[in-house]
Amino acid sequence: MVDQWISTVGCGYFSPLTNMAILAEETGEVARIMAREYGEQSWREGAPRPELADELADMLWVITAIANQTGVDLNEAVARNVEKKTRRDAARHAANPKLSNHNHKNIKNDD
Repeated sequence: MVDQWISTVGCGYFSPLTNMAILAEETGEVARIMAREYGEQSWREGAPRPELADELADMLWVITAIANQTGVDLNEAVARNVEKKTRRDAARHAANPKLSNHNHKNIKNDD
């Protein structure tokens, strides 16, 4: 889908190095949201509040573009990565006393 859009609607792929810089920009945008929504920073009065979902999708878009242009099959890579983490960390996190009774997935700090 990303490749089709870049090849038809877009003007073609940026260089891999340019896409890496764009990924860094998008990562910064996600970091800004996270620092303000889940960290101690606050939003400036009247400042626009970007949506985390949109910024994460921007990151995924650029990651997909980099994978496409470098020949990486992301489906295969993610499957191998999950397999690696499962083998490596099968008992590690469950046995970590620092993680008992923690569920970071749904923590939200309301200003």
